[in-house]
Amino acid sequence: MGNIKINQLDITNEHCPMTFVKVKLALEKMETKEQLEVLLAEGEPLDNVPKTVKEQGNRVLEITQVKNNIYRVLIEKC
Repeated sequence: MGNIKINQLDITNEHCPMTFVKVKLALEKMETKEQLEVLLAEGEPLDNVPKTVKEQGNRVLEITQVKNNIYRVLIEKC
């Protein structure tokens, strides 16, 4: 079994609904079990992206704060 591929996406300068559109497009290009590390801003993106990712059938593995209002969301494509 090989290493899990982790893709990265920075949407810290994006606003809803473009935040999830970009995450969805990135996930569509990925294989099952690959991970997507998303950097996003506090507020609407942090509230909506994890919730919508779960609704689409994927897993949110962790959410961590990396700077004042910037968060890292680690998603696994299911």
